[in-house]
Amino acid sequence: MNTVDAKRVLETALLCSAQPLALRELRVLFDDEIGADTLRGLLADLQNDWAQRGVELVCLASGWRFQSRPQMRLYLDRLHPEKPPRYSRATLETLAIIAYRQPVTRGDIEDIRGVTISAGIIKQLEDRGWIEVVGHKEAPGRPALLATTRQFLDDLGLASLSQLPEIGSAEGEAGLIDALQAELGDDAVAVALAADAPPAPSHAPAADETTPPANPDDAAPTLFDESQP
Repeated sequence: MNTVDAKRVLETALLCSAQPLALRELRVLFDDEIGADTLRGLLADLQNDWAQRGVELVCLASGWRFQSRPQMRLYLDRLHPEKPPRYSRATLETLAIIAYRQPVTRGDIEDIRGVTISAGIIKQLEDRGWIEVVGHKEAPGRPALLATTRQFLDDLGLASLSQLPEIGSAEGEAGLIDALQAELGDDAVAVALAADAPPAPSHAPAADETTPPANPDDAAPTLFDESQP
């Protein structure tokens, strides 16, 4: 199969797929006759082919997909004017803590926020597919360790946690808030990030990768103003 035909097959599969496709899935299209490096080159060519269009080809945590460019959202929203679900400040803060300090227990989150976290918040994030239990801490009661999922990264348009904005600067804080609010559809809440918070993790599993969790016993500095519930 020549390059032009191979790109046409990839383009068709990606445009027709409702979910991101990982390299291992894309190789199935060619009976594994095309290697991963060659596929990456073809995908890069496709990205260039679509560079001047309203749709772009991106690599996310779960794989590759076509999606509309951010500047097109204003127009596309006119087709679906209904409001997406709204999330409380407590929910956003809980999600941000998990994203930056994972894996964490519910008790860790409560220590950082300084208030009790309702079970409903955790369930809401689990039901949305943004967090999951990845293990249990070796402590009395063996509390569950929570971490974000690839769905969380996909929904924010990211390939790994390393692409989360660093939260030690005003630009980073605004970037995280904008990204969360854009996806969550809640323009009435703000995540109060502290300037002395640690930077985003340097790496998280991307497509076809696995990484062991961080040490759950590491101390977690305050991310939020604990005087605010």
